[in-house]
Amino acid sequence: MATPTVEPVDAFELPDWLGESEVVWTTAATVGTPLVPGSLQAAGHELPCDLQACDRAHPEPVLPEHWRREAHHAWALAQVLLVEVDGRLTLVVPGVDVSVDVALEALRRLARSVGARPDRFAALVRL
Repeated sequence: MATPTVEPVDAFELPDWLGESEVVWTTAATVGTPLVPGSLQAAGHELPCDLQACDRAHPEPVLPEHWRREAHHAWALAQVLLVEVDGRLTLVVPGVDVSVDVALEALRRLARSVGARPDRFAALVRL
């Protein structure tokens, strides 16, 4: 398995519409897995956005150790780590799988990071 290309993302560099519009995160696969692909959508806008649980280590770590530490640090500060993994915005969360509760909390933290009220974000999650 190839090591993914991971780059930091500054919330201030994300599109303005994330902080100004009603936003819906829609999953392309079910939750309960280490990686949940999805997208953020608002009227006329779409941004690929995945959720990645960072602690799965078998058969190989899902992310380099540096990013795992950064994710736990951000989470402890009531934030979510924003990175770009192979060209896609990714919210990195603690754990081995992304649960519904963790996904919703990550979206709440994303909303706060872009200056939006969390009640302007919604999720359409495949169970």
